[in-house]
Amino acid sequence: MGSKAKKRVVLPTRPAPPTVEQILEDVRGAPSDDPVFAALALEDSLGLSGGAEDTEAQREQLYQQSRAYVAMNQRLQQAGDRLKQKCEELWRAGEELERDVSQVKQVALPGAMAASLG
Repeated sequence: MGSKAKKRVVLPTRPAPPTVEQILEDVRGAPSDDPVFAALALEDSLGLSGGAEDTEAQREQLYQQSRAYVAMNQRLQQAGDRLKQKCEELWRAGEELERDVSQVKQVALPGAMAASLG
């Protein structure tokens, strides 16, 4: 058997990172409803109306909403974990109940048969 030479795959060189001007052009060209840039658009619109206090209030509101979202997400994950645990407990209890029922049937059936024969 001959040995096969491994072929090296030559990867193309990485492209150069975008310049600051290119990044700014992309940000400016984003639609106002783009979720990634919605916060920036909100700051820009508030900045034009001269509401520096409004901007701070909006930031605080967004921060509090974010905190509430994270807290709710954690509570939901904990509830999901508890539900999974309870489901496993119910499943185990069901199996145990089935074993107990089959044991009762095994004990009760021979006695019932003897009584019907006698």
